[in-house]
Amino acid sequence: MVKEEREAKPERARLDRATVAATALRLLGEVGLEGLTLRAIAKELDVKAPALYWHFKDKQALLDEMATEMFRRMTADLDAARPPRDWVRALEAAMRGLRGHLLRYRDGAKVYSGTHFTDMSYAAPMEGHLRTLVAGGFTAAGAARAWFTVYSYTIGYVIEEQSMGPLPGSDGEGYDLEARAERLAGFPLTAEAGPEMFRDQDAGFEAGLAAVLAGIATTLLPPTARPAPQGP
Repeated sequence: MVKEEREAKPERARLDRATVAATALRLLGEVGLEGLTLRAIAKELDVKAPALYWHFKDKQALLDEMATEMFRRMTADLDAARPPRDWVRALEAAMRGLRGHLLRYRDGAKVYSGTHFTDMSYAAPMEGHLRTLVAGGFTAAGAARAWFTVYSYTIGYVIEEQSMGPLPGSDGEGYDLEARAERLAGFPLTAEAGPEMFRDQDAGFEAGLAAVLAGIATTLLPPTARPAPQGP
């Protein structure tokens, strides 16, 4: 018994939360979210699965740490650029950055959504965005709602984008629009909507982002803070 305990200690000692999370993010690209199990991660680390439970009580706890690590990496990349003072430009830059980073990981948006950050690394960036919105004329409540609305749009868009598109690094075309149009021959408008929804995801994201931001300006920005209408 004593010998077994002495042999187990080095195995636990060479692991930490950061190493497990980084390995999980790397393995995510190969197996996707459904294939990402604690057993698979343990095999990748060349340890036994129970060793991981010293750091994460279950898979959800690991996903929380993975999402937090994704955010840390994103923040580190974006810190070099000073955020625009204009709230529209600031939200555009933030959401483009978020989408770009989520797309780096297979099922990245699914991993990121619905998780709880494991530290306070999100607080300072979020405070900065909310201050920009308040400086732009939003109330504190309006700023929070504006941020959460555009954030939710971005997460949802990338979830759909990654679910329907080809796997990262593959040569696939993603959604088969011709087959879809054939199935929907009796519903011409629905069939014609396919290219708009499923082709050129970059342009689609930008069009949707512009619509969301325009709606935010119309519904959440106090009338006194809205720009004066332009004459003919």
